[in-house]
Amino acid sequence: MKHTHKTLLFKSLEILPNRLGFATYHWIQKAFDRSSLESKIKKSETTTKRLSEVCNELHIDLKDKTILEIGSGWYPIMPYFLLFRCQAKKVFTFDINQHYQKKAIALFNATFSKMYDCKLEIEDNNPFHLPSAVAYSPSKDITQIALPKADIIFSRYVLSHASEEAVYKMHQKFKSDFPKGTYVIHFISPSDLRQHGDKSISMQDFLQYSKAEWNKIMTKFDSHNRLRFPQFIEMFQSLDYEILFTSYDSVDPNSPNYKLFMELNLHEDYKKYTTEELTAGNILVVMKT
Repeated sequence: MKHTHKTLLFKSLEILPNRLGFATYHWIQKAFDRSSLESKIKKSETTTKRLSEVCNELHIDLKDKTILEIGSGWYPIMPYFLLFRCQAKKVFTFDINQHYQKKAIALFNATFSKMYDCKLEIEDNNPFHLPSAVAYSPSKDITQIALPKADIIFSRYVLSHASEEAVYKMHQKFKSDFPKGTYVIHFISPSDLRQHGDKSISMQDFLQYSKAEWNKIMTKFDSHNRLRFPQFIEMFQSLDYEILFTSYDSVDPNSPNYKLFMELNLHEDYKKYTTEELTAGNILVVMKT
């Protein structure tokens, strides 16, 4: 779908009451999503493999650890990989919205079990059809509530979709609520979501707008703070996090996206950064409180 049409659609949904708007959004996501459940799971398997490689390199043992996941998404894919591949003991997963649906999770459980030949022990009275080792807390602002004890804080492609203020506040909370030396691991996708269905625009198209202009364009269904790699690092360092590891993908200078990026009229807010910093994608940051 062309990005202008998608924006118009999301703006229309924002007029609806919150519950109806999100219900309609869920229906649209299902109707237009051509990827299979198996392919969604496989994408997270790639993330898990990368996570395991970096943790091994840094001598971080995930086995028997309690993990706090920020941003649950639509399915408990990463919690299951953390439990069954990384052998974590417990995963607490928090989300500002509620996307899990019991019927969808039941299908997911059957698919995951078949793909990885594992037995899921589902709690009979669990409202989301989850095993006891996964504790799901939807509709929660983690900056405003008491958080459970955990050895590791983890997120996968979530930080870009919270406000800059929310990202700062949650990391303030991690510093104050968790013991010094707690590991924090983030996979971050800093690309413009509107490009995912419209290859005519750059993955960094939204960098041409001022903050005020972008706030008028984005909606609660496609929110993006537009923070670049060095901005995330500067924020974490300002809160006295110890950065242990960083990596990111660079854009191929011969790719169509690089050409589209070079044609952008960048807003003044971003002109102080290098092309590599602005186009850094698939970011991974590992740090300690």
